[in-house]
Amino acid sequence: MSTDKTDTPQSEVKEALPKAYDPSVIEQRWADYWVNERLFDVATPEAGTEEQGRKFTQLLPPPNVTGRLHIGHMLNQTEMDILTRWHRMLGDTALWVPGTDHAGIATQMMVERQLKAEGTTRQALGREGFEARVWQWKQLYGGAILDQMKRLGSTVDWSREYFTMDDRLSVAVKEAFVRLYEQGLIYRGAYIVNWCPGCQTAISDLEVVHEEQLGRLYEIRYPLADGSGSIVIATTRPETMLGDVAVAVNPTDERYTALIGKMLKLPLVGREIPVLADDWAKPEFGTGAVKVTPAHDPNDFAIGQRHSLPNINIMDTTAHIDLPGSPYHGLDRYEARKKIVADLEEFGLLVGVKDHNNSIGLCDRTKDVIEPRLSLQWFVAVNKTPAAGGESIAAKAIAAVEQGHIKFTPDQYRKTYDEWMKNIYDWCISRQLWWGHRIPAWHCAICAKITVARDTPTMCEHCGSSEITQETDVLDTWFSSGLLPFTVFGWPNAHAATGAPTLTPDLAAFYPTQLLVTGFDILFFWVARMIMLGSHFMLDVPMPDGSQRTLADAVPFREVYIHALVRDADRQKMSKTKGNVVDPIEVITKFGTDAVRFTLASMASPGTDIAFSEARTEGNRAFANKIWNAARFLFMNIERAKEAGLATNPGAPHLDSEMWAGSTKLPLETRWILSRLGTTAAEVNKSLADYRFDEAASAVYQFFWGELCDWYLEIIKLRLNFEAGADNTEALTSLQAFTSVFESALRLLSPFMPFITEEIWHALYNDAPPAKSIALTRFPQAESYPEDAAAVRSMEIVQELIVAVRGLRKEMGVPEKEATTIRVHATAEVGALAQSNADMLAKLARVSGVELAEAALTGDGTRSTGNFDVAVVYERQIDVPAERERLTKDLAKYEKGIAAADRQLTNDAFMAKAPAHIVEGLRKQSAETRMLYDKTKAALEALPPA
Repeated sequence: MSTDKTDTPQSEVKEALPKAYDPSVIEQRWADYWVNERLFDVATPEAGTEEQGRKFTQLLPPPNVTGRLHIGHMLNQTEMDILTRWHRMLGDTALWVPGTDHAGIATQMMVERQLKAEGTTRQALGREGFEARVWQWKQLYGGAILDQMKRLGSTVDWSREYFTMDDRLSVAVKEAFVRLYEQGLIYRGAYIVNWCPGCQTAISDLEVVHEEQLGRLYEIRYPLADGSGSIVIATTRPETMLGDVAVAVNPTDERYTALIGKMLKLPLVGREIPVLADDWAKPEFGTGAVKVTPAHDPNDFAIGQRHSLPNINIMDTTAHIDLPGSPYHGLDRYEARKKIVADLEEFGLLVGVKDHNNSIGLCDRTKDVIEPRLSLQWFVAVNKTPAAGGESIAAKAIAAVEQGHIKFTPDQYRKTYDEWMKNIYDWCISRQLWWGHRIPAWHCAICAKITVARDTPTMCEHCGSSEITQETDVLDTWFSSGLLPFTVFGWPNAHAATGAPTLTPDLAAFYPTQLLVTGFDILFFWVARMIMLGSHFMLDVPMPDGSQRTLADAVPFREVYIHALVRDADRQKMSKTKGNVVDPIEVITKFGTDAVRFTLASMASPGTDIAFSEARTEGNRAFANKIWNAARFLFMNIERAKEAGLATNPGAPHLDSEMWAGSTKLPLETRWILSRLGTTAAEVNKSLADYRFDEAASAVYQFFWGELCDWYLEIIKLRLNFEAGADNTEALTSLQAFTSVFESALRLLSPFMPFITEEIWHALYNDAPPAKSIALTRFPQAESYPEDAAAVRSMEIVQELIVAVRGLRKEMGVPEKEATTIRVHATAEVGALAQSNADMLAKLARVSGVELAEAALTGDGTRSTGNFDVAVVYERQIDVPAERERLTKDLAKYEKGIAAADRQLTNDAFMAKAPAHIVEGLRKQSAETRMLYDKTKAALEALPPA
């Protein structure tokens, strides 16, 4: 790690950078260099060392192994990379762990689609054959998104790359499942789940998206079994009536009080079902009576539990009716609906059909309509006290945030998290898939009991039978990824004798991580699950000093930063349907990775979505060009200094402390730029600490383009006059200052635009730099640069004066190449400042001389500010014959305009018919033309005689 006092580069500096900046030439080269040199691999620091104390660790939200980079990924990874590079340059042990998720449903669907195209199925291959085929697919296609990350230059530790189905992580997942089962926190039971007929598996509430659709509300007559009357129920899903086991009414609903306890005859089926009282029935909805189908509705399931009702499952896994002997058997649920409605109408039992807005649950992946279905599934009891005592998993996760052990940015997500956690249900962790972590449970064919084990058992632990078969379900993908903050660092590494979890060197060094950067869409999928599982499992792992770990150190991370959503330029959500999706690979091919990174960073503010536009990116491509050209200017002057025979190395990147200590000897612009560099460094450091990427990027941009290039670079052109045999002290000092400031600015910009800064930095040291990468140098700190408020104040006044003079010259039409005298009225201090910097004024505002005025300046050709009055002394030279000719032509034109207006305004017929606004417009136009006529005539008469 170098510091702000890095070594002097070699005296032989590259002759020049290529004239044109071409990111396609440099970016892949440096991306490969960073990976091949393993520059960002992190060794595990020893316990108690300074490196372990100063750490910054974060985990990449593992993209699906099926995935390709999208603009949301690029925002997430840009922010994470900026922070990792920044912390590394601050001297922290910065570890960013990469990996991919096996993505159970998504990957299985991808491979099944491939098999279908080949004319076969997973069933034809068998489970082992299918799993082998998925692994083969993963080897061929699974690393696409990580390859793209390498192209983006993400500074992850590739030596620690993981895949959630790796053997090491598979062992950890199995251990976590068994521990939870032994603690009484995992159970198997029949519950209503969200069933996706397309995926052929249960999915979580979080994987269901709700969409408002116009549907129908069907009113159906259910006759009383004794023939004394009927009850009319209302339903949006008449096909489920085949599984009805009761009709519920509210106990306070007087319409039905007398019917409670009586039996109804289920239409089309003939089965007798009771009328029962339950508060779930709402008198104000529909008819106030609701059909109860426990196997196909979560609320009905709860009613069934309360009243000990049977469960009748009427559908198979593909959402077809599964009732052998029924006329509806084998029909798709919607075909069955049509036939049932038609039959009800035929038998006179369909009372009415009404339009009804309904919230439909769709599978987030396939968009199939979710079918609530009774199914045997495995669950984590998140609100249950563990067998050994202590708080529930959910309670610990709530306390971790409430007690301040985990901070959310923006803070609004803390409340969202808290509300969700306090209303959380047991977590269904089983999926009816073949790809994933297979549940380590074995079913006994003899006693029907379950054996859960870490290693494959040979017999049932309950009856000793060898007739056992493993559970076919796999674990929810989020179960394994929820363990990642500690499994990637070696958990459980159990003690050989006791089986208790032990502390690995990596766990001691890197757990908990400092930060998680992620999107809101996986706040509950992943973030909440990591907090629950980390807060639970890591409490049993001792601290590095052997003491008992508390909740504060069991949490998986200290902070969660929820990044924005990237929208299109019109702030519309991106979607393939709208055709407004931005492909980051296409954009970086067009503009370069640095420009895209800087665009995303410059718009990334906590809680505010990003309106991504190519126009903004094109502007940042121009920023990269500006940096490139400034570097070329620097190298050109280094070569000029060499040609002048200077023995002192002209490319020294840092002014020495003696120069800084005697900074009053330096030119104003150098004292100013050094002070501004320190202030900017402070602003950038603070902004990044607050995750204000936009403010940090803006500060760097304004300094590099606005102050360094537009002002400082232009001013020092006055100083850089190298002549062989002459006194080149001033020129050399200015060149050294420029080189120093430019090198520091590169380091300041490096986390945001790593490729161009790496290229120029290496060129500055003639490919023999003091570190292998600019990313391994010291990030600029305010204290490294002399603060000079007086120089900043003086420079601001000189800049203000230059801008005022430029404006006046433009207003007065002074030819660009013509120098003019200026007259200044100000305090003696400001007046002396203007005169002492006359060379600056001459260079940047074409000022030939500065006169001081005793009285205030007013009138044309003057401008006043809080610091001075300034006037440009200029008399325009006039070609009298040409000016006379021009004014005469203008007079003739105005006379014609006045005459034309007068003809219309004095025409009674026109005035009687013309609309009022037309007449008013003519009068206004006539008045303006007369004014121009008078002004032109006066100017003509004021001309000297020919």
